[in-house]
Amino acid sequence: MIVMKFGGSSVANAERIRNVASIIQAYKDEKPVVVLSAMGDTTDHLLDAADMAVKGTVDIAKIEKLHFDTAKELEIDVPAIKELLEELKFLLTGISMLHELTKRTRDYLVSFGERMSVRMMAAYLAKQGTAARFYDAWDIGMVSDSNYMSAELLDEVWENIPAHLNDYKNGKQQEIPIVTGFIAKDKGGIITTLGRGGSDLSATMIGAAMRADEIQTWKDVDGILTADPRVVKEARPVPEVTYEEAQELAMFGSQVLHPRSMIPCRKTGTPVRVKNSYNIKSAGSVIVEKHSSTTPRVTAITSVKNVTLIDIQSSRMLGAAGFLAHIFNQFLKWNISIDVIATSEVSVSLTVNTKADLTGLISDLENVAEVQTKTGKAIVTLICDAGNSSSILEDAFTALNKNKINVQMISQGASKVNISMLVDESQANDVVQILHKALF
Repeated sequence: MIVMKFGGSSVANAERIRNVASIIQAYKDEKPVVVLSAMGDTTDHLLDAADMAVKGTVDIAKIEKLHFDTAKELEIDVPAIKELLEELKFLLTGISMLHELTKRTRDYLVSFGERMSVRMMAAYLAKQGTAARFYDAWDIGMVSDSNYMSAELLDEVWENIPAHLNDYKNGKQQEIPIVTGFIAKDKGGIITTLGRGGSDLSATMIGAAMRADEIQTWKDVDGILTADPRVVKEARPVPEVTYEEAQELAMFGSQVLHPRSMIPCRKTGTPVRVKNSYNIKSAGSVIVEKHSSTTPRVTAITSVKNVTLIDIQSSRMLGAAGFLAHIFNQFLKWNISIDVIATSEVSVSLTVNTKADLTGLISDLENVAEVQTKTGKAIVTLICDAGNSSSILEDAFTALNKNKINVQMISQGASKVNISMLVDESQANDVVQILHKALF
């Protein structure tokens, strides 16, 4: 058995649905379980419709047009989608009367995208002569807590999923399961969403619980690359990365799996393969617990822009216990995440996303320290074997020095698989290109 996950761009229109259907059919002998996101921009359209409803207007024209036009082009009739659209109108009417959108209602609202997507795909596969059955996530036992918009799956899903899918795995059921990603239900039967990386988490949870041979996530590139191909034309596929390396790549800008989605497959050692939906013969990149051979010196280079540097210095707290604790408590208070940090006895330099509102945080920090902020920065990260950090940094800094680029901060992650450096945002792409040439 394998699990195949396709994101919204992969099922964005009739042409893409035909392509995904052909991929599913090519793998049908491996007993695939398919996990789908909502079609294209459907989730955004649903949220726009909610905003309009809060203001008193019910309008689902964009959502209806996309799904009706797609069904017409695929030459299928999907009455289940028509039923969902009527339910959606009813929900939006309620929102328009209350002029309010709660987190719980928002989760119910956005669930319509995935629910329509799986019904569309199952109907098209059936038309093509491939037996398929759509499932809403709760139909296979996806139960979560009630933390709406960012729910966590409960431990019981490890037993629920096999109870519902073992007949398919054992050959008693022939229809290929087409399952909604991103959504679940809580103990009270209320629809929830799994937050960032939710569809990836759905796929890895199913794959891990079913002890699948492999979890496949399908994208539009040949797996994980040594750098963003839009920045480095010479970027090439990486055949193998570890779970830890993949998590760091995702944390620092690369579009791999969301870090939290790695948790289920790491428990069971289930490999994850990143494949290209435009080139199904490509082997892609496989994510595993440990490298099967020698650990590469450098695996990939990635970057994050829109970064703000915060320098915090307090000579009056020299040697004082709890200086860092006080600093971090302020970030906790204002719910602001730190990306990279470097410290000394009386100073801390750290980075945050520029989009964060720092007004309250800075005001609190200035009560105990001198604070400076600098915007327009970027983090460039080497995913590498930090055991070879001296030689890696020698090559990296020699190349950067030749190009007169100064690194403003450097940090080696505790995971020992990443080295991050801070540069001006305007130099970020140049830095990635220079480092790629030097290290690959």
